[in-house]
Amino acid sequence: MTAILKLGTRGSPLALVQARLVASALAAAHGWGEDSVQIVTIVTTGDRVQDRPLAEIGGKALWTKELDAALLDGRIDFAVHSMKDVETELAAGVVLGPMLPRADVRDRLIGATSIDALAQGARLGTSSPRRAAQLLALRPDLQVSMLRGNVATRLARVANRDVDATLLAAAGLSRLGHDIGAPIAIETMLPAASQGAVGTTLRAGDAATAKWLAAIDDAPTSTAVRLERDLLAALGADCHSPVAALAQIDGATVRMRAELLAPDGRERVCDSFAAPLDATADAVRALAARLLAAASPDLAARFGH
Repeated sequence: MTAILKLGTRGSPLALVQARLVASALAAAHGWGEDSVQIVTIVTTGDRVQDRPLAEIGGKALWTKELDAALLDGRIDFAVHSMKDVETELAAGVVLGPMLPRADVRDRLIGATSIDALAQGARLGTSSPRRAAQLLALRPDLQVSMLRGNVATRLARVANRDVDATLLAAAGLSRLGHDIGAPIAIETMLPAASQGAVGTTLRAGDAATAKWLAAIDDAPTSTAVRLERDLLAALGADCHSPVAALAQIDGATVRMRAELLAPDGRERVCDSFAAPLDATADAVRALAARLLAAASPDLAARFGH
């Protein structure tokens, strides 16, 4: 059959798995055949440049700008993303769409059974300012170095002893069929905003695509992710800003935790709230204000304030 929708995605193994999850969910929701959603692979700058931290070469836009361009010129109808890789401020003409149910939000430690079990002075590879700062807050003796690449590349770097350990999102490992690594409790390492969520973007005003996609939206996930993104916006956070946030929906109540960190882990500011769903906008803004007020001038300056 002729494809009803064209889905754009990066070409990494994880991105393709996530694209197929969305395509399958759409087919099941609408009773479509297997070929009803055409997957269009688009190479992004973030995929091409692997030797430098994203924050040095353009931030999260390097994962999305080529997909945004394909959306806006009509090559694709919508794009699928790991939501933690999507910039807080979307490109003009692009809007956030529905999301699949959120998976495990935790990180997994590869190379040791726990953070405490890492050897003194162990070499840990990561490109995440949040993970680096959280680890250094817990273990100032660790040597943290930049490590980028897809999941297989990073696992290989640990296996080859280029680094002693790394951290990967539990959700991504699970989607790729990897039952490895030691899960880190969220009380120990709060996850990145939107971690574990797969979502979509589409053209503003494209009511037809929006109607098709609406059938696969998981409301608790969408609500939580949008609140976490609202917090990042209120903080003025960017790729240089070590920040963690997690919103959880409990009936008609939202519980949200967040923390700001200095890159070396020597300062860590934490706060939280519980609020009714209809009062979350004010609660998120107030949380951001409290976090920034409690931070030192040096730390607050990393958040655009």
